[in-house]
Formats: sequence, C-alpha cells, structure tokens
Amino acid sequence: MQKELTCDQVCALLTYYVENKLNNPLKNYVEYHLSICKKCNDKYIKLIKIAKNFNEITKKINDDNVYIQDEHAQKRYEEFRANLSAYVDNELSDDENIKIRKIAISNPIARKDLENFYTFKRLLHSSFDKTKNELKEDYAKNVLEKIYSMHTTNKLDPFYLIMTIFTVIIGLALLGIANFLI
Repeated sequence: MQKELTCDQVCALLTYYVENKLNNPLKNYVEYHLSICKKCNDKYIKLIKIAKNFNEITKKINDDNVYIQDEHAQKRYEEFRANLSAYVDNELSDDENIKIRKIAISNPIARKDLENFYTFKRLLHSSFDKTKNELKEDYAKNVLEKIYSMHTTNKLDPFYLIMTIFTVIIGLALLGIANFLI
C-alpha cells in the first residue's frame, strides 16, 4: 500500500525531486502524490518550466557568443561544462577547482555559464527555503523519518520476541512437569 505525503511535504521536497536528489522510495512517494494532486503537480510543472527556460537562456547565450576558435580552448570549455555542477556543489578536488576557476576567469562564456548556474541553484533552493520558513518545520527530515519508521514498524522488537519464546518454553516445561506428576 502506498503511503501518502501531504502537499506541504511534497512542496518541501519538490526542488530535490527536480534535481533528482531523492532516494527511490521518497521519489516514488513524491511521484505518487504528484499523480493525484493537481495543485502540487501544477507547482511541479512551473518548476520544470523554469528549469527549461534556464536551459534555453543558457543555450541562447552560448549561441550568441563568439565561437571559440582555438581547439584547445574549446576542449577546456567542454571540460568546464562537464564539471560545472560538481564545482558548484563542491564535489571536486582542489586542483580541479582551480582549473574550473581559471577557465571561468579567462573565458567569458564559461563565466556567464557559471553565473547562470549559480542563479538557477539559488532559485531552486530559495523556493525550498521559502516553503520551509513558511511552514516552520523541516518536512524533508520528517518524511525521511516516517519512511524509515514504516520499514521498522513491520518488525517485532527483539526483546518482545525473546520474552515470548522464553514464556512459551517455561509454559511447556511447567506443562511437562504437571503431566509427569499426574
């Protein structure tokens, strides 16, 4: 049976869903909610449109800029684009970070890409922060706790399991003694 999330919980998780940063169970809960809730699905569609517009603007900026004629510079720029997300999320080594910074400083197209990427990231996270501040509760944490508790509530507590086995053994022993005495 599918557990349902509230609209507030889905709003809090929506930017992470768009960025594909949710684990599979949580992603499935959000997808299920979006399939049954028009209001949340409309918010999701708006967020996707914002992301699409961002990508189109970035592409237009790149198309409008001067063509990079130097093959080595083109290769460096492509490496920059491939590592841009990891750079913004602080996932690169110090040497790789320095390379990205040098490319961004020397290449106006790369610098504009970096600015656009930071702008988009701030937009996604500000919508999450706004929702979180309005609700005064960390729904992402609460949703994760509920999912983890759903998986553990189906299991018996080991203490009660051992006590039940012990009680059954004692009961059988007393029954055996009573049978022997009769």
